[in-house]
Amino acid sequence: MPASKKIAIILPDALQCIGLRSLLTDYCQPVEISLFSSFGAFQPSEKDFFDFYFTTPEIMVLHTDCFLPKRNKTICVVNNANESFSLPLVLPVNTSQEEIVQRLRTILQETNQSYAHTKTDKELSAREKEVLRLVVKGMINRDIADKLYISLNTVLTHRKNITSKLGIKTIPGLTFYAITNGLITSDEIEL
Repeated sequence: MPASKKIAIILPDALQCIGLRSLLTDYCQPVEISLFSSFGAFQPSEKDFFDFYFTTPEIMVLHTDCFLPKRNKTICVVNNANESFSLPLVLPVNTSQEEIVQRLRTILQETNQSYAHTKTDKELSAREKEVLRLVVKGMINRDIADKLYISLNTVLTHRKNITSKLGIKTIPGLTFYAITNGLITSDEIEL
């Protein structure tokens, strides 16, 4: 019998917590689930106790010091399937039950190493990462061009390449990507 997976669900929405626990219990046995209504109730310990963490992108971004080292086993529960941020560990909840169950099974069956960051042809270049950091910080294209001593057209080309490589078109999605990949901290973002 396979070892039970220890799962922490850190979601402020009680209905999502209960529903996710029910789906995991019914379709992804064996699991041991702990529910937390907030990050404060979670009380992360120094020891990495859980195999997987389900939370919101907002909680993950606000507590990057906790979740960034655990990003390969932190699953973000999002409401909009169209904005899945092109990350492997995202669970969109506005899809069918069958799709959610299949996604849960896939996530739980994969080893943590399979989600480790590996270099591919879609990896951002150093300059694209620099442009992404400035975009996420709230800078406009002209200011980015001035700061990096490049033309406005070059900035636009970098932004086009970034969205093409990542499959992310929105600033919130790019922000989430940058934070979860350690390109920027939540403290560096202008609100």
